[in-house]
Amino acid sequence: MFKGFSPKTITFLQGLNLNNNKSWFLEHEEEYRSCLLEPMRDLVSDLAETMLDIDSEFETSPAQNKTLSRIYRDTRFSRDKSMFRSRMWFTFKRPGPNWQNEPGYFFQVAHDHFCYGMGLYMASRETMERFRAGLAEKPNEFREAIAFLADAPHLTLEGDQYKRVLNPSIPADLQTWYQRKSFYLFYTSSVDDRLFSGDLACYLANEFTQMAPLYKWIWKNKTRKGP
Repeated sequence: MFKGFSPKTITFLQGLNLNNNKSWFLEHEEEYRSCLLEPMRDLVSDLAETMLDIDSEFETSPAQNKTLSRIYRDTRFSRDKSMFRSRMWFTFKRPGPNWQNEPGYFFQVAHDHFCYGMGLYMASRETMERFRAGLAEKPNEFREAIAFLADAPHLTLEGDQYKRVLNPSIPADLQTWYQRKSFYLFYTSSVDDRLFSGDLACYLANEFTQMAPLYKWIWKNKTRKGP
């Protein structure tokens, strides 16, 4: 189904970035639907089977408030009163209110870049304490879960870190993981031809599958017994 985004997608997002007001958006709403919303729905649909192979509990409906972000911003509690987002994303995660503490995948397209990744974006201290306990208890098992990174140098580990060393006994190669307040694997690129090809679905399917061992380790550790 997914045939790629088009240069018009980027043109629309650039225009919205420069003209973030209701009158401009209403004049270009059909472009939003045809060049951004519909291709994003098709991309989610094409990825659904792959993602359900990774986790059969994923929400995969190609709909806003399910997998797709909304173009309108909620400005009630924000100093930024811009009405619209000049970007759009989808997420694959299990449905429920506790998404901050559960791993998920994402892809985003903006007026000047696209990015994707997987991880825990805003995990609680309790969730990260459980993560650290699992890493410290079975470091070799965790190394197996992240072994794919040796063949994926384009993926970077992101997330705020504690400045003080939490546990000096943790092996040096795992310290950067142990020190995180939250973490996610991340790749970003300027706009290029990958966005405009139907092969983007296959590309993302391969990338997301490659990250699956870590995704599954996080869930396994999250449900482990003990402190």
